[in-house]
Amino acid sequence: MSDLTLAHISDLHLPFEPHLSWRQRFSKRQLSVWSWQKRHAVQSRDVLAALAQDLRAHAVNHVLVTGDITNFSLPGEFQQAAEWLAALAPADCLSLVPGNHDALVPVPAAVGLGLWDRWTRLRTDWPFVHRVGEVSLIGLNSALPTAPLLARGRLGDKQLARLEGALRAEGEAAQLRIVMLHHPAAAGAIGWRKALADGNELRAVLRRAGAELVLHGHARSARLDMIAGPYGPIPSLCVPSSTALPNPQDEGARWHRLRLVNEAGVRSIEVTVRRWSVSADAFVTDNVYPLRLPRQRDGAPSDNHQPQEET
Repeated sequence: MSDLTLAHISDLHLPFEPHLSWRQRFSKRQLSVWSWQKRHAVQSRDVLAALAQDLRAHAVNHVLVTGDITNFSLPGEFQQAAEWLAALAPADCLSLVPGNHDALVPVPAAVGLGLWDRWTRLRTDWPFVHRVGEVSLIGLNSALPTAPLLARGRLGDKQLARLEGALRAEGEAAQLRIVMLHHPAAAGAIGWRKALADGNELRAVLRRAGAELVLHGHARSARLDMIAGPYGPIPSLCVPSSTALPNPQDEGARWHRLRLVNEAGVRSIEVTVRRWSVSADAFVTDNVYPLRLPRQRDGAPSDNHQPQEET
């Protein structure tokens, strides 16, 4: 398992110039268009191209995308995103979950999220479970249309119940469980307007069933939080926009290379932070640190120390 490497990217906001019909203007999409007029220079095409090149250069085994791939939830965007993702990695080497910008308004599956089925591989309902060797990627859909000026998420009772079942089943199979979703799972990680409405319920599931790692996006800054688990704290790691140029609201583009390590039965993840450098006009290594994972079985509590936060 020490040879397995994952790439975590998020909030791509693929550049797309919208042309809204009059009907589409009377929706939440219009607010995003006004926002895009300010942000289109921030979500850089050059950084996007460099991101794809950097991912290939690091020969990761699997790419994890935690939402906000589009900006306006327009059919043309879903098609453009499908083409970009298909060029990035083989279908069985990429897993994605949607973000709030991918669900601004209801969109028929045939011209919306259904175009991304090859990367969710859902057989029934959310969550999905993708096994990559001894790792189980468990993808949640927290994205739903909301009122203007809100970017909240919700999982719902049914998805949470299926999540608990999946966590227990994959744990019993001795799989390392990585939960993926767009909205932060940790309490207080983001303001009310953008938070997960049933975050308390999600944390209760994690406290009962356990997981080894939670990955999310949605926040403008990188975060490392801890969520209570049955045998020790569960790390919750956020990567901010992987395509944004540094600006007063965004730290700037980065992605995380996650290398799984198993030494003497103690599992950890080596996190390499790849950050966009304006001066180098390229992604550079900003930090490398170990992230201890909680125990998966009954026994003495993990000696999971507070991991080093990103700088």
